[in-house]
Amino acid sequence: MTERKRKPSKTNKVMKWINNLLTGVLMVLLIGVASLVVITKASGGEPQFFGYQLKTVLSGSMEPGIQTGSIIAVKLAEDKNAFVEGDVITFMDEDIIITHRITEVVNSGDSVLYRTKGDNNNAADMNPVMATNVVASYTGFTVPYVGYFINFSQSKNGAFLLLIPGFLLLIYSGITIWRVLAQIELPQKKADVIGEDGGKSSS
Repeated sequence: MTERKRKPSKTNKVMKWINNLLTGVLMVLLIGVASLVVITKASGGEPQFFGYQLKTVLSGSMEPGIQTGSIIAVKLAEDKNAFVEGDVITFMDEDIIITHRITEVVNSGDSVLYRTKGDNNNAADMNPVMATNVVASYTGFTVPYVGYFINFSQSKNGAFLLLIPGFLLLIYSGITIWRVLAQIELPQKKADVIGEDGGKSSS
């Protein structure tokens, strides 16, 4: 007597599709977060890719365009004298890195100065920015809230965050392997049971 295989219902198919989708998204997020934290640690907090850097924004001076706690991508400045009014630049002010918009370009002999202002500030910055102090220009790419995570990961208390993605990946890998082994063993057990039944003789 042969057993008919039950066709999976539409509900089971949908649930399986959702499960696979969530699994894929979780894997991408875990790998992405782990990679970002490791790269940030290795680069001293300023990951760099092909002439671009990721900067953490912990001030609301450029809101609403750049939210507090965001990370932004900036392109390292090549010609520091070529910026114009309206450009958003990242520059050094003593030991602080600031990202503000240029409101005026001032040519002073052979040097160029930029007057800047945060979009959310009521007044312009007190000191003009020397072109030599410009680090990069804002590309328009920003990811909200991730900056809080990156900033915390740089602290002593946040060092353990490097281990969390690894543990999650390890647990997920273990669950995945267990599921695969269970799916392999189930058909084998069914085959053994059918084989035992088929081997019995009736008197």
